[in-house]
Amino acid sequence: MEEFVVKNIMSNIRLDNYLQENIFKDLTRSQIKNLLKDNKVLVNGKVVKAGYIVKNFDKIEYENIIIKMQNFEAENIKLEVVYEDEFLAVINKPQGMVVHPAGKLRSGTLVNALMYHFKNLSKINGDFRPGIVHRLDKDTSGLIVIAKDDKTHVELQKQIQNKICHRIYRAVCYGKFNKEEGTITTFLARGKSQHEKIFVVPEGQGRLAITNYKVLSYNSGFSYVEYELKTGRTHQIRVHSAHLGHPIVGDKTYGNKNEKFNLNGQLLHAVNLVFVHPKTKKEMFFSCDEPNYFKDFLISHNLV
Repeated sequence: MEEFVVKNIMSNIRLDNYLQENIFKDLTRSQIKNLLKDNKVLVNGKVVKAGYIVKNFDKIEYENIIIKMQNFEAENIKLEVVYEDEFLAVINKPQGMVVHPAGKLRSGTLVNALMYHFKNLSKINGDFRPGIVHRLDKDTSGLIVIAKDDKTHVELQKQIQNKICHRIYRAVCYGKFNKEEGTITTFLARGKSQHEKIFVVPEGQGRLAITNYKVLSYNSGFSYVEYELKTGRTHQIRVHSAHLGHPIVGDKTYGNKNEKFNLNGQLLHAVNLVFVHPKTKKEMFFSCDEPNYFKDFLISHNLV
């Protein structure tokens, strides 16, 4: 993490404005807010919001991220479009596909594919996340909603924040849960030395994360579990599942690094997505089955 000590503040200034003027001059306000949401910027060692008023001698810690969009192009990558109209689209993202460009990654992402297949995409999250309202991890498959204009994007984001939008996942986890259903509530933050990992931390040092879970079946040391996100933090379900002592099968970051199963990532799938259409105001319900490799594991271990 890089460090920057605030000096010579003469009037009240929001953190996002200060960052844009002094540190992340090439980033949009939305991109900076996403960095704050991802806990990649700390003030005096704590997670703060974009509206925090910066004070003299505040110590700002941040990841040295430079986002440039050279050689970022639309690509003819096959997409499974579950639903589409002039305002939005729902995609069944496959395992192994990164949602948006980051770092040196410039091709093969969902965004590259969206730019090819759709004429219009929202710009709320800047040039490197057009249309992206929420995210799925690279090796998490399933449903994701895409906005085609900024007004739709803002409305969908509000529904997620106000818990009107429901995101349901299914996973296979190690072990037998003590309770068949419950709620996991913690605070999560990115590791200071292990930036690629998210950790459970004390209150005030991370962002609130809430996940509901329900065990669907158990057999031979494995649980088939349904999760509902009440908040949307990075790696939330994976971290919460491991926090309970039941890491997701195939998750080598938070689980067993020496698995003998022939899997390319965690058995975690976004199976249901429910929201109110921003234009028609009708409730929309989408569902997609687990991919074949996921089903094969369920069947071979008598979980269905």
